[in-house]
Amino acid sequence: MASTPAFPPSLALSLVFAAAVLLQWLLRVWLVSRQVRHVAGHRASVPAVFARRISLAAHQKAADYTLAKARVSLIDMTLSTAVLLCWTLLGGLDALNLWLYERLGAGMVQQLALLGGFALISGLIELPLSLYQTFVLEQRYGFNQMTLRLWLGDLLKSTLLGAAIGLPIAALILWLMGSTGGLWWLWAWASWTVFNLLLMWIFPSFIAPLFNKFEPLADESLKARVSGLMQRCGFAAKGLFVMDGSRRSAHANAYFTGFGHSKRVVFFDTLLRQLSAEEVEAVLAHELGHFKHRHIARRMALMFGISLLGFALLGWLSQQLWFYAGLGVTPMLNEALRVSADNNATALLLFMLAVPVFSFFVTPLMSALSRRDEFQADAYAMQQADGAHLASALLKLYEDNASTLTPDPLYVSFYYSHPPAVDRLARMPAPAGSL
Repeated sequence: MASTPAFPPSLALSLVFAAAVLLQWLLRVWLVSRQVRHVAGHRASVPAVFARRISLAAHQKAADYTLAKARVSLIDMTLSTAVLLCWTLLGGLDALNLWLYERLGAGMVQQLALLGGFALISGLIELPLSLYQTFVLEQRYGFNQMTLRLWLGDLLKSTLLGAAIGLPIAALILWLMGSTGGLWWLWAWASWTVFNLLLMWIFPSFIAPLFNKFEPLADESLKARVSGLMQRCGFAAKGLFVMDGSRRSAHANAYFTGFGHSKRVVFFDTLLRQLSAEEVEAVLAHELGHFKHRHIARRMALMFGISLLGFALLGWLSQQLWFYAGLGVTPMLNEALRVSADNNATALLLFMLAVPVFSFFVTPLMSALSRRDEFQADAYAMQQADGAHLASALLKLYEDNASTLTPDPLYVSFYYSHPPAVDRLARMPAPAGSL
């Protein structure tokens, strides 16, 4: 009796991958569609809880801005899905790899050229939508402050910086893959971890100043208030700086950057213009809450733990013929008909393309953990500063950044890393003038 032919693992991977890509796209479209319907359905009136602080005009601007971004996101997700399939199942990466192999031969140069060519082509594909978002969408709603010259300068600097930083670490990982045996992935993970920690350390002093100007906080009254808050919270930073965020955008923000003794507190100049000293103190107290509860350290540990599992998985997949064939690439074989080291760059790229498709489905979990952390940081801020000032600051930021006050609850559950305004403010004292 004839045996049933085994189902090829490469075909199984192709089918699973195609199904995951389709399911991801459908789910994303459905969620955005829900968001559009919900925001549009609540556009006509300000929610009662915000009625005394947010004008109808501001509420409708936020709704229109949210809807406009949603429409662009539908185009973006559809384009990115098509490009993903072109790179993988439709053979785009395989064609680029073979084209470079015919011209450069085997070796490190060809593999680095593949990584660079992939990044360059991907960047060019994304360029038109990026231009539209900056100079049409953001411009229409009064947020864009960039000139075309500044935008092109940023693009050039980020491209050169990406090559200067990315190519050496890529070359190191490729060398480790080909030279350190079966446990190459452990050495590669260690190198990647050290590289990321080093990048966090040098970013404030050497990388960020390439794009923005940072000046010491000049407001002595605010400096004293902020310094007192940091002393109460047991937090030390290298300095308090103001960044010229208004050169690029009207959006406001504040953040901590750096690692170890290189930590800095950075305020966007737009934030200082919009908030009072008491409100700035409350916002900073929220950020300090993340450090107090060790949210940053936990996220870093989680990131490094996941990356270790990822490198281990890549170490196994990179030796499986079906991994390449199932994702549209014909692997190069050595004399023993096993996967050769000439496929290392291809393995890296296929892994980078495939993993986000499957990890997308854990987004709600990660978002929920992030929202929990934000509530904890809010609670800490209200212990260290006036909760009414924190509520007032959040209201101003929601209004000035045109953030919708009526997001779809399911969309929030899936995507929002911060709780929506109504949920955050419900836990805070009412801001002055809201009643």
